[in-house]
Amino acid sequence: MRISAAASVVSLSVLALACSRNDQASEPEPSASDAPGVEQEASWPAPTAADIRDPFTYANYQDVRVTHVDLDLAVDFETKTLTGTAELDFERLSDDVSALVLDANDLNIEMIETHADGDWVTTSYDLGADDDIMGSRLEIALPDGADKVRVTYATSPEAEGIQWLSPEQTASGEHPFLFTQFQPLLARTMVPLQDTPAVRITYDARITTPPELIAIMSARQDPTGERDGDYSFRMSQPIPSYLLALAVGDIEFQAINDHIGVYAEEYILQASAEEFEDTPKMEEAMERLYGPYLWDRYDLIVLPPSFPFGGMENPRLSFMTPTLIAGDKSLTNVVAHELAHSWSGNLVTNATWRDAWLNEGFTSYVENRTMEALYGEERAVMERHLDKASLMRDVQEAERPALTALKMPADLAHPDDAFSQVSYAGGMFFLKFLEERFGRDAFDAFLRSYFDEYAFQSITTADFLSYFEDHLWADQPQAVTKEEIDAWVFEPGFPDTIEDPQSDAFERVSAQMDTWLGGGDVSGLQTSEWTTHEWLHFINNLPEDISIDQMSALDGQFDLSTSQNAEIANAWYLKAIKASYEPAFEPLDAFLIRVGRGKFIYRLYQALVDNGRREWAQSVYERARPGYHPIAQRRIDGIMAG
Repeated sequence: MRISAAASVVSLSVLALACSRNDQASEPEPSASDAPGVEQEASWPAPTAADIRDPFTYANYQDVRVTHVDLDLAVDFETKTLTGTAELDFERLSDDVSALVLDANDLNIEMIETHADGDWVTTSYDLGADDDIMGSRLEIALPDGADKVRVTYATSPEAEGIQWLSPEQTASGEHPFLFTQFQPLLARTMVPLQDTPAVRITYDARITTPPELIAIMSARQDPTGERDGDYSFRMSQPIPSYLLALAVGDIEFQAINDHIGVYAEEYILQASAEEFEDTPKMEEAMERLYGPYLWDRYDLIVLPPSFPFGGMENPRLSFMTPTLIAGDKSLTNVVAHELAHSWSGNLVTNATWRDAWLNEGFTSYVENRTMEALYGEERAVMERHLDKASLMRDVQEAERPALTALKMPADLAHPDDAFSQVSYAGGMFFLKFLEERFGRDAFDAFLRSYFDEYAFQSITTADFLSYFEDHLWADQPQAVTKEEIDAWVFEPGFPDTIEDPQSDAFERVSAQMDTWLGGGDVSGLQTSEWTTHEWLHFINNLPEDISIDQMSALDGQFDLSTSQNAEIANAWYLKAIKASYEPAFEPLDAFLIRVGRGKFIYRLYQALVDNGRREWAQSVYERARPGYHPIAQRRIDGIMAG
């Protein structure tokens, strides 16, 4: 059992911010539960510094904390840089603070000034050596009375958090495109700041661009504003730095309702609006369960195919992959996931990446509940069934057992390691376990109170456990044991109490598969009513020893090698690689060139390497790499290097 000090009850909530409920200047002391019926030993151990401190930041945020950032940046596609200033407001949490320590990564700093008594004065600073993961430590001297710093700087053309696309890499072929992706620690490649989820900031921004392009950010903006190359933004709610987001390009807008709409390149705008037209219903379902949406507008932008993720929950403006546009709304659970982050992740945030399940597990749970509310229990069960299969695969393939516990280990090598299905599906199944033990009505009320209690704060796993102990477990002390909670949160793998989602629809698919594999004709497969989920179940469960003739029969009947549904195509290509089904390799080549979504391409390249196709994979990658996001390039470089 791995409990030790991992269960912190110390909150890393932003202190003294207007939207925060906690205005103290020091961390609260952990308290044991005095709830009736819960024995004293049920409380978890007191925290250590390793539980409280985010190890992936240089920032001295426990002594001085940035509260607001004012950006004034010019976009230069010729040099692939952003140039300008970042003005940071901060508050001192310690009386003897003499320096502000920030995170920076490949920033070219020209000058730093401090503000005191109405004047800006140049100050000294030290920019440390570059670390491959964390970038550089930027220490700025703070004279007495200083309340702001202003950094004049430029980003690097190689900034990992910013992708610059040439006109040829866009659909129109006429204009360049820029978009950012900062989770988990790449905001420091665009702005010098305290780049940790433990610190929440508000921000204003002025972005200047070529006049024919539009800039949009994760902040308040006018979706009908003129294209004049000068754009202003305001984010009034405090957010963690990884939720800063910027996109610049030849982008159009289409409204879905009065406060939800879609941005995209013209070629995909109408299809995207139609695909995402149920987003208002998703918002309504979430509000009924978990309280009002607190971010005003909710828009989405469909990015070019090189975007490395399914979606990114930037507040007010979720970034989405074009691979979701399937034409039948079968992949819109990703929209539900990003919208759900408006409660779990954006509103209540993990304070360190060791606690990533607080963001992703809660969000996956809310997503699944929303799918059930909109499309019925059968779809929700199918999605949980597929999620569990992915979870078990990730647990089996994990490099270290410690990476298969919800609470990540203190020696986590990189925050990316926390973003497996362990945090997503594993966290969801833990909350599903609690829902089953305490009852849905009680658990829904608890979750709503949890979101209210920690709104606009950053917390740890132990904050959740403490709140759970006092506000749910205390009312039903016999519902679970401490040993069961420990097994879910702190121990590697997942306990036997994990749900086994059984789908009648999948059983019918399996029955058809068995009939066909037993000698039936492929034309006897009745697939006209199958959803994407049923196709995935069918393809994923094809036998390992499937013959080339059987693959060919399926492909000839259903055109799987050229499927326009990216999820189905990806599942088929994985089977084709293992079976050495040659007719799939030409369309696979085109898929890898066209699609940059990591969920697909990482596993495909790995499968190619593992199945004796390294040279073929390398030849494709050499052509595809320039169009991939730097995050994807780094991951696939590692795969190719073995």
